[in-house]
Amino acid sequence: MSQKPDYDGPILEIDSLSISFFTRLREIPAVMDFSVEVQPGEAVGLVGESGCGKSTVALGVMQDLGVNGRIVGGSIKFKGRDLGKLSAEELRDIRGNEIAMIYQEPMASLNPAMKIGKQLMEVPMIHEKVSEKEAYKRALEVVQDVKLPDPERILKSFPHQLSGGQQQRIVIAMALMANPSLLILDEPTTALDVTVEAAVVELVKELGRKYGTSMLFISHNLGLVLETCDRICVMYSGEAVETGSIEDVFDKMQHPYTQALFRSIPLPGADKNARPLVAIPGNFPLPHERPPGCNFGPRCDYFEEGRCNQDIAIPMEQIGGDDRHFTRCLRYKEIDWHAPIKAAVQTEATKKGDVVLKMENLKKYYEVAANALFGSSGATKVVKANETLTFEARESETLAIVGESGCGKSTFAKVLMGLETATDGQILLDNKNIEHIPIQSRDTQTVADIQMVFQNPFDTLNPSMTVGRQIMRALEIFGHGNSDEERHTEMMRLLDLVKLPREFAERMPRQLSGGQKQRVGIARAFAGGARIVVADEPVSALDVSVQAAVTDLLMEIQREKKTTLLFISHDLSIVRYLSDRVMVMYLGHVVELGTTEQVFSPPYHPYTEALLSAVPIADTHVEKKHIVLEGDVPSAMNPPPGCPFQTRCRWKSEVPGGLCEKEVPPVRVLAEGHQVKCHLADDILSRMEPVIKIAAE
Repeated sequence: MSQKPDYDGPILEIDSLSISFFTRLREIPAVMDFSVEVQPGEAVGLVGESGCGKSTVALGVMQDLGVNGRIVGGSIKFKGRDLGKLSAEELRDIRGNEIAMIYQEPMASLNPAMKIGKQLMEVPMIHEKVSEKEAYKRALEVVQDVKLPDPERILKSFPHQLSGGQQQRIVIAMALMANPSLLILDEPTTALDVTVEAAVVELVKELGRKYGTSMLFISHNLGLVLETCDRICVMYSGEAVETGSIEDVFDKMQHPYTQALFRSIPLPGADKNARPLVAIPGNFPLPHERPPGCNFGPRCDYFEEGRCNQDIAIPMEQIGGDDRHFTRCLRYKEIDWHAPIKAAVQTEATKKGDVVLKMENLKKYYEVAANALFGSSGATKVVKANETLTFEARESETLAIVGESGCGKSTFAKVLMGLETATDGQILLDNKNIEHIPIQSRDTQTVADIQMVFQNPFDTLNPSMTVGRQIMRALEIFGHGNSDEERHTEMMRLLDLVKLPREFAERMPRQLSGGQKQRVGIARAFAGGARIVVADEPVSALDVSVQAAVTDLLMEIQREKKTTLLFISHDLSIVRYLSDRVMVMYLGHVVELGTTEQVFSPPYHPYTEALLSAVPIADTHVEKKHIVLEGDVPSAMNPPPGCPFQTRCRWKSEVPGGLCEKEVPPVRVLAEGHQVKCHLADDILSRMEPVIKIAAE
């Protein structure tokens, strides 16, 4: 593909941009006085919490703000041309051809009724008027570029026949078909597994180098931005608050919000007892309720009354000696940025109690029609969602269950909750078998004992019932209290427990933020005095600053109530921070189980090693071994023979006689409490090196 003629100025130049949305009631300023530049071949990361205006900036660049959105100040120039002054036809020529955008949800960009090949070929046929034959050749080339297996089969497939990671690669391929000068990526990996995310990020970097494409990468994941970008722009409440090179902003941050963001994410070395995370106090302001002066003022540790809140616009100031490093803070020269972090309250590690839950050789198989999509001749196939799961969990313990989508984590949670029944094996709650009792047949006490906090707080609350009523309803079901008054008192106590103001009892779910809704979900889970809480990705839908508060809350409740927490996640940074033991699952099997210390230090199971390598870490001092897993998780309907991981394992050649392809490995004990399911010999395992090292400063 030919490279577009060089342009020697900035590819994208956003200067003092302000964007507002107009409703019948008022003008809502979404972005104010925002400036950023993207140079040729440069990748700039745009980070900040939900609602800070990141996506609005991207839509402004695309000139796609809908009927209510308008640019009310400043300019956006692309290769020196002011996009706001171009005709609809000129814009149509630039969009998709010179500027391409990749969205968070790949299926939103693909036509479900059209084959992949046709969707890809349309791009050059429309934009460059090439022939169908040439377009097919280009489509084949770009599908190989994004490392998809069997490109010809992919081109003949419909979108629903591909996995999420494959769909996202097709969307990237589609964006690259026109060889754009600027690629805007809006949270392109949020919906993907950490291993797939690592592969997609690697791909984006490689393609950036190959095609010399400039990139604007929107994300709330600081680790991802560190791994993909040259420069970073931190946004808060519609404004840029700090911009600079990755090294300057990560190592010499000069804005209190940037500092607060870093303190709320679990970097290596954070410890839930000795070095807990520090959540950002207060809530993000709504666009029409911003405070006077500094937007971050009410939540800032360094706030100065009468100075930070005087009603004046605070300008961006350049920091001397650094590479185009700017901050929007009046006090940045007075703050001691190297002062040790104010100690958050340290706590004693909780003493683990008796075994509350025990699983022995649990199996969950599903029978599905062999040709489920198109009606079947009666033949059935068995899907082995869980294979011989064995573990125990104690009172006050946090056991993390990690693995990619499709590894059986959620199936196991459903069986535990009674939403499914086991095929074989047993689940013992206080030495009572519950594996064959569906939830509708369980007694109230058993239902109250095992509760769940879900990934998406939006889907679990009744939109037409107040928060207080929903918690009281749960209390009623669990038989708590003899009257509404008693239940009302308990509901207020539960709101205190999850640190929500009591007046929230009268609010409707739509009036709450994501983090507040998740707290209501937690209050409801504890309404029956839950002893075991299954937390299924409880913070993955939340901003990093809110994640810290919600995880701290779960820890605090656990200390007070002696709860057993089963924490299902694919975010190994959070897992390392809060779990006592870790269970790694792959394709229905437990491939490794041990204490957090054992699982995060070599020797590892090869799959654990790859998972650790895939986690983006927002720390410039961390050196990481680079392992990108090839291919997707095989289907549970058609698992590979032998070891379930052998199709993607980089260590397979170390095992003689093709054993990995013939036999499922036995469970081996490496140390007390540490087991792996692997054929690798002890001497090879002992040679494994750490994936994550912290370099000396």
